[in-house]
This record gives sequence, C-alpha cells and structure tokens, in this order.
Amino acid sequence: MKLGFSTWGMPAVPIDAIVRHLSGLGFDGVELTVLSHHTTALESLTSDERRCILNLLREHNLQLPAIAGHVSLMDEDSANHAANLHRLKQTIDLAVDWAGPDGPPVIDTTAGGAPEDWDSKLDMLVERIQEAAQYAESQGVTIAIEPHVGSIIDTPDRTTEVIRRVGSDAVAVNFDISHFNVMGIGIEESVSKLAPLARHTHVKDERGVVPDFEFLVPGEGEFDYVAYLKSMQRHGYTGFITAEISNMVQRRTPYYPLAVATQTYEVLAQAFNDAGIERN
Repeated sequence: MKLGFSTWGMPAVPIDAIVRHLSGLGFDGVELTVLSHHTTALESLTSDERRCILNLLREHNLQLPAIAGHVSLMDEDSANHAANLHRLKQTIDLAVDWAGPDGPPVIDTTAGGAPEDWDSKLDMLVERIQEAAQYAESQGVTIAIEPHVGSIIDTPDRTTEVIRRVGSDAVAVNFDISHFNVMGIGIEESVSKLAPLARHTHVKDERGVVPDFEFLVPGEGEFDYVAYLKSMQRHGYTGFITAEISNMVQRRTPYYPLAVATQTYEVLAQAFNDAGIERN
C-alpha cells in the first residue's frame, strides 16, 4: 500500500504549491480534485495546463491514483442529469490524458440521493451508473463509486448490491471507511466486504455516531489507523490509502490546509510504521 492525499481539502491552493508541499512531506501520491471551486477545476484545464500538471507530478515523484470528479447520479431533472453525465465523461477523458504506466487514474464520485431512496430509486441509480460505465469502459477508465453517510449508498451491503447489479468491470468502489465508522459499523465488517471491491480509498478521522458526529483531521479523533491498515492488508488491498479532509474541517476559522496536510502525513506515516507495513 501507499500513502496519498486528496486535494479535496485544498480548494484554493495553487497546484504547484500543493505538489511541492506533499512531495516534501513524503506522500507517495495525490488525488486531484477537479470540481469547479478548485484551482484545478475541470473547466480551467487546457491542454497545456494538463501537460504542465502531469510534468509537475513526475518531477516531484508523486503518483496520480485518482481524480475526484464528484457528480450526482440521482438528479431527477433530465437536463441536470445530462449535464452531470457530460461532466463525468469529460473527467473520464481527463483520466485518459493523465494516464501513467499503470493506466489512467480512477474517477471517484459519490452517487447522491438519500438512504430512503433505496427502494424506489435503486433501479434508476443502477441504470445511470451503467450508462456512465459504458463510456468509461470504452476509454479504459474505472469509475469508483464512494458510499457516503446520508446518501442512497450508505452501507457496505448496499454498496456490494449496487456493484453486483451494475455488473461492469469499469465500476469499483472508492472505499471511505469514515462513513461507516460514524454509523457504528466496525472496521473488520466494512473492510472484509469492501476491500476486495476497492480501487481507491479515503481516510479521515471522526468522533461520534450519526446523527451526532463530526469528521476530523487525522490524529484528532478516535479512528484506529493501525487496525485499519492491518485489516486492509489482510484482505488483500494493495493500492493507495488517501487522506481526505472533510468540508466540516474546511469550515474552521482559521483553516490552514498545508498545516493540516503536514499533520495528516505525520499521523498516517506513523500508523504505517506501527502496523509494520512497508509503503511500496
């Protein structure tokens, strides 16, 4: 396994500053977020800018395991859904442009919706994921769906059911265990079910259980990273463990994203050491 950091928590930081800082800390890779309020927004990425970013990553020996390109797949307005699907396809094209020796980075996205939509809207969700997957498969790209507390896909069992019903090799899981932790689901239960389906991960820290919970910076909460890493290794996961800083943390005043990245690296690198797991 390797250690990464998502730029989800750095929306206003220029990409060159991000890359220099993460590389200097010792991270192995970075997930780039291309939402419209980020400095690496999809809309701003000209051909020249895409080449510059790729060269910047190579210069600083940072891998690119994933792109965060979240769109809702549950919008019932047909025009809005068409726009979301178009954006997702554009993000898939970006992954092709940024392909490395191991192929294109995966595209992380949440599904949207709400838990109570499960019975009435599951068929729609599956059809829409299949629609996106058809394009992703034609481009050799994997879409990694992220289960999320409060969304239509909010438990390990619902996640495995969606993946089974979609039935596409171009669709996998972006496994953010924090969403299950705050629902009181244990590490071993969620890892045993989702590590085999995961192509990418997120970790953060947290305290409490739904509805009284908060997401935190690694090291501030209750999460046992050592037990988690050992469980992921035991269940055969070999990819990136990527830290993500939640919107809850970003709303703090003041909020220092580079300092948060530093603390995150220190906590997670130590957890790898304590777990006896080499990053390779």
